[in-house]
Amino acid sequence: MDEDCLYLNVWTPAKKTDEKLPVFVWYFGGGLREGNPAEMEFDGERIARRGVVVVTVNYRLNAFGFIAHPEITAESPEAPANFGHLDQQAGTRWVKRNIAAFGGDPENITIGGQSAGALSVIAQLCSPQNEGLFQRAVVMSGLIASPYKPSLMRTFTFEEMQEWGVKFFDFLGVKNLEEARKVDAVTLRDKCEEFCAAERFMWGTVADGKYLMSPSDVDFQMGKRMPVPLIVGGTIGEIMGPMGVRNMDDFRRLAERSFPEYADRYMELIGPDFPTAMDRTRVSGAEMAARAMKTFDRKSGKDNTIYLYKFNPEMPGYDHPGTFHSSDLWFHFETLAKCWRPFTGKHYDLARQMCNALCFFIKNEDPNGMDVTGLPQPLWKPFTLEEPNVMFWGDTPRTYLEGTDELKDLLVDIYVSQVESGN
Repeated sequence: MDEDCLYLNVWTPAKKTDEKLPVFVWYFGGGLREGNPAEMEFDGERIARRGVVVVTVNYRLNAFGFIAHPEITAESPEAPANFGHLDQQAGTRWVKRNIAAFGGDPENITIGGQSAGALSVIAQLCSPQNEGLFQRAVVMSGLIASPYKPSLMRTFTFEEMQEWGVKFFDFLGVKNLEEARKVDAVTLRDKCEEFCAAERFMWGTVADGKYLMSPSDVDFQMGKRMPVPLIVGGTIGEIMGPMGVRNMDDFRRLAERSFPEYADRYMELIGPDFPTAMDRTRVSGAEMAARAMKTFDRKSGKDNTIYLYKFNPEMPGYDHPGTFHSSDLWFHFETLAKCWRPFTGKHYDLARQMCNALCFFIKNEDPNGMDVTGLPQPLWKPFTLEEPNVMFWGDTPRTYLEGTDELKDLLVDIYVSQVESGN
């Protein structure tokens, strides 16, 4: 660990500089609070062996990467916030300028990330500064859309984040930016953790009027993003339902508080049986977001390609964890051998196929192709409103049509109205 942290890692299979191989640029997750690109699951070797140049980018986190403060704004009005995202952008621009020296094609770049890395991809897609910087994107476990909790990690207004910056300086016991810069990095890091715990606050993406003009989580779903092909998805363990609901009266109160104009219809459709209602009202954030995106695309006359996946194989281990948040990373990067879990043959087969699909998409904007077995990969069709195709990455991978019913349609309508109104 060091303040001198803005490095990136490159894996290349190229033997010559003129091979023009496709490039995958990866932003790690960790809540914009922790993490690094040297985590074992991010080893880029297996992807590189499939003919892709892999670059993992470091970026500043926590207050180092996402603070805003009036004095910082006065000093740097053209880049007053979102320093972690600007680090990601600078790393990707470095790739654009230099990747040809590693045999990569600067005109064939895919950006990808998981969790906060996926939220970072969304921010990069919505920044007007990034036009032409990359050609497609992968968003893993970053579309956390729900009518019950519209956004777990929302974009802050610039004014809000500057107020938090002033509060943090007060917490540090410093009077101004000059004094803050005299505090050593380790103390700043530890004080930042104390501050966030005490305030129940997380530093994050800011609509600062420079890097981002308005909230990226909303803009992304409403179609105000670069029109590039997307892979989006998440794990079954990330599926969410209404929080704090213990009986049907709680359901009624939730509906009347959260979406009063839909409350009666909602209660009618979920039915009177509480266990059944709890099961039926759980939603996949990625699927909900995909439906919302396609709804907004239709309204605007756009037709951007989206491939949707859900991840739910049997996950081995003494803890019987299910498909928890981040569990799919070992499979996308085909790095199972670096994990302590007792994976068996079916898991390695699945990891090979998932890594194949990712690489086919990076190369061709289409996740389909031939496996090394000589057989075609499980067919993965694009997601549309008419054909809501989902790639199910389970013990037996397959594409299926996601079912719909009146309740699911209503939940989508509720969520779309929330996004449109900014609630």
